[in-house]
Amino acid sequence: MAYTPELSHKSSCTLRRIAWALNIPMTQAIERVFDHMPVILDTEKVCKGCRDKTRCDECAFNNKNLMNVKNKGGTQ
Repeated sequence: MAYTPELSHKSSCTLRRIAWALNIPMTQAIERVFDHMPVILDTEKVCKGCRDKTRCDECAFNNKNLMNVKNKGGTQ
């Protein structure tokens, strides 16, 4: 995806510290954060608020896909 969001200074500092803790680049750290979000957020609420129902089969918040993440032990 070509979109590059700009992070606030606070968010950038937080992400940098996560990356340092995991000993990985910030680009990989943000992916790990996104991988973990479906595990901790209310997936039903996210699905209810979704505005693009065309990608449910590949969505991380789809309960079917979430079970795959949980069965693998979460993110690495």
